[in-house]
Amino acid sequence: MAFTIRQLQYFVAVAEQGSVSRAAQNLSISQSSVTEAVKELENDLGVELFERHPRGLSITHKGHQFLRHATKILADVSDARRAFFGEAVVPAGRLQLGVTSLVAGYVLSDLLARYRRAYPGVDISAIEDNGDYLEHLLIGGKLDVAVMVTSNLRDRTALQSEILEVSAYRLWMPLGHPLAGAEIISIDDIAGEPLIMLTVDEIEESTGKLLAAIGAKPHVAFRTRSVEAVRSLVATGAGLALLPDLIYRPWSLEGDRIEQRDVSGSLPVVQVGMVWRRGSSLPPAARDFIGIAQAHRRRA
Repeated sequence: MAFTIRQLQYFVAVAEQGSVSRAAQNLSISQSSVTEAVKELENDLGVELFERHPRGLSITHKGHQFLRHATKILADVSDARRAFFGEAVVPAGRLQLGVTSLVAGYVLSDLLARYRRAYPGVDISAIEDNGDYLEHLLIGGKLDVAVMVTSNLRDRTALQSEILEVSAYRLWMPLGHPLAGAEIISIDDIAGEPLIMLTVDEIEESTGKLLAAIGAKPHVAFRTRSVEAVRSLVATGAGLALLPDLIYRPWSLEGDRIEQRDVSGSLPVVQVGMVWRRGSSLPPAARDFIGIAQAHRRRA
């Protein structure tokens, strides 16, 4: 039996919300309906889309792959329906967005997909750059809104921000690493381990402070600006990594498993949010984008 649009909608909702209960609440239906639809979809595809465990569920590698297809199918269906309502008034306008590199693939892509579905007539332009430059563009009126790490926002007097997500640092390690079985992992336990360091602008400063907390000089085995390179290096045993939970995925591109564990002690957090010029009169397209992001945060 071929899968249905309803099953795809329920699957995407569970993947986005991270739990069946939140997905059911967001869809205003029963949890059993969501569970049954996802199970039927898995049976039809012949793969497990989610791993079930006592604390809930997590999407599998196959699930991640199918999510891209499911999202595109639903977007195409939405476009097809709109094609029959050419007479309808479609909100138009222009939205100028800024985004930092760490945030682009992990927060902005989802927000943009939601926004485009709600306001297909808006012309969107986006620029990716470091946080300092985006602040400059916001203050100068060159951008309407930026989605970026707000933990290290420089000019808080000229800019207004709203947090969308708070992400703690956790330890990444390859499958079967000795520390994976430890009840408590401390900073001292990491001191002698080779480390893979991600050097993108948003987290290099925070990671540097964290590594400075290690008594001995940390052994940084590799520095890279690529998150996928970090995943591959960690998964193959080249080193461990301390990174925000926001960008964790349990597999490398090669399909190798990556474990993640909490570290005791005072670790920094990464705050991701929206930033705009304080006191500015935002265009309707920007206000709508902020509203979409706020609504998504309330459901999360």
